[in-house]
Amino acid sequence: MRVMVTGAQGCIGAWVVKRLIDRGVDIMVYDRDLNPARLSMIASKEEIDKVVFEQGQIEDADRIKTLVKDGGITHIIHLAAVLMPYCQANPISGGMINVMGTLNVFEAARDAGREVRVSYASSSAVWGPEEAYEKRALNENDPLHPATHYGVFKQANEGNARVFYTANGISSVGLRPWTVYGVGRDGGLTAGPSLAMRAIANGQPFTIGVTGFMDLQYVEDVAEMFIRGAIADLPGAHVFNLAGEIVSMEQLIELLDKIRPGAAKLISAAGNQVPVAFRMDATAIHEKLPGLPQTPLEEGARKSIEIFEKLRG
Repeated sequence: MRVMVTGAQGCIGAWVVKRLIDRGVDIMVYDRDLNPARLSMIASKEEIDKVVFEQGQIEDADRIKTLVKDGGITHIIHLAAVLMPYCQANPISGGMINVMGTLNVFEAARDAGREVRVSYASSSAVWGPEEAYEKRALNENDPLHPATHYGVFKQANEGNARVFYTANGISSVGLRPWTVYGVGRDGGLTAGPSLAMRAIANGQPFTIGVTGFMDLQYVEDVAEMFIRGAIADLPGAHVFNLAGEIVSMEQLIELLDKIRPGAAKLISAAGNQVPVAFRMDATAIHEKLPGLPQTPLEEGARKSIEIFEKLRG
């Protein structure tokens, strides 16, 4: 088995690579940035030296096809993307990266000359705002009403993955995270909880830029889910909701103050609710991929703050 991880220098990507290193898997990283800044927060230099790094853009179809075919790739974990704020401001370039880039990955799997499974990042942003739905946990059969370009792009990727299976037999698993938090999460609309944990570790004030509710999912758990989705013997084009713990930003600040007394004096929240429904039913993924990790929010937040404290120097 040889795994290509695209967007591996991002938060989830760094944790995916770390968990693959721990498994002893042969890894090729494909990213526009060769600096493993986030991976260096959680892995040693000796571990990082085991990884093959290839620099390039996800829009470069020929390069990706060549690396997958000639590099003996058997599994792709596709995380390369730009986030919601970028896509809202730059929908054309956002679409080129998020949609065309994903098509490039699936074409590379199709043309590899061997079976290549794909695990890729969709998003809870495929849902519309909370008021567009009944007040219940949404499952994979509920209608999608994305309210952002980013959400529309992710919806397109889910549809294209389905067509690649029916037309070409490319099996895939797409995952819909909500707010992924932990060490390395430092960008995007929902990075606030992670940045608040870092600020607490550094004794600095910080304002979370949104209010209302989020479904918080610990990054190491999410990384494991992407790996399990890639390596599982699961034919078809599957899309799964992820679910963690739903809290308001006020409740999160109270929890952080419980973990590190005095945190409530440093952390505040201001802004609007994220325009994405936050109640999701994750029954399907746990039925298809049993035994997935589910770290309680208090434990994940504590782990994150402890790592940030170790990194402070």
